[in-house]
Amino acid sequence: MNSTEIKNTDYYLNQHVEDSLSDFQVNSQAGLSSAEAQQRLKQYGANQITEKEEPLWRRFFKRFWGPIPWMIETAALLSAFLQKWEDFTVIIIMLLINVLLDFFQEHRALNALKVLKQQITQEVRVLRDGQYQRIAAKLLVPGDIVYLEAGNFIPADL
Repeated sequence: MNSTEIKNTDYYLNQHVEDSLSDFQVNSQAGLSSAEAQQRLKQYGANQITEKEEPLWRRFFKRFWGPIPWMIETAALLSAFLQKWEDFTVIIIMLLINVLLDFFQEHRALNALKVLKQQITQEVRVLRDGQYQRIAAKLLVPGDIVYLEAGNFIPADL
């Protein structure tokens, strides 16, 4: 199977099952062989979306952008304009404390979410080598026959 043969999912929407199996060169009774699945995994890569992590500096400076920080920043600018330096200092300290607390709270929450995502392994039942077996969802490849039941997690664009 060449990478040029993979088509948009909509192409397969109205296609008969036999034609789809033929396009993916899959036996409906046996599924893919382990060797063919390995080869396709190397060719197409893992069935996962790589998450792009936002840099720390951007996450920090985003805390200065929004309606509440704008109000505090405006108050600080007005205090500076009126040369009320004590008020200006207190307002700037309040703004920095607000930003730091918000930043650290989000940072801890994102780290906890990252740990949870690493602990969760999504599995799926596929037909390979003539029998259904459980594999990690990230190991699905084009042409895998997936066994779905009511309530199952849909592991890919099926």
